[in-house]
Amino acid sequence: QVQLVESGGGSVQAGGSLRLSCAPSGPIANIYRPDSHCMAWSRQAVGKEREGVAALYTGGGSTNYADSVKGRFTISQDNAKNTVSLQMNSLKPEDTAIYYCAIVFGSTCDGWARRSKYPYWGQGTQVTVSS
Repeated sequence: QVQLVESGGGSVQAGGSLRLSCAPSGPIANIYRPDSHCMAWSRQAVGKEREGVAALYTGGGSTNYADSVKGRFTISQDNAKNTVSLQMNSLKPEDTAIYYCAIVFGSTCDGWARRSKYPYWGQGTQVTVSS
């Protein structure tokens, strides 16, 4: 059962931009409140382990980023729409992957890059960057 829904993936040339969005759906949408949760984006390229990309603590807006995306990607929240977005600029071919959003309720983003931290995941959206 899908609990988080991602949108905004696609194909783009190197140097281009994409914006991904993630919103709760189904049962967790009824208990989701835009505070005190950690929401994150991870990605998995073919033949590689899933890696954390960015995370946002909805309680205070603090953010975390992987070194590989710092300065290029920005994670943000839209409380009115109950969404968390990932703005990706200056995309590189090595950013090609399936991108997943995830959430853990009632938690800060300590240990944000650990896959095991998040009980709820989206189904993923493909991002392809061509050279």
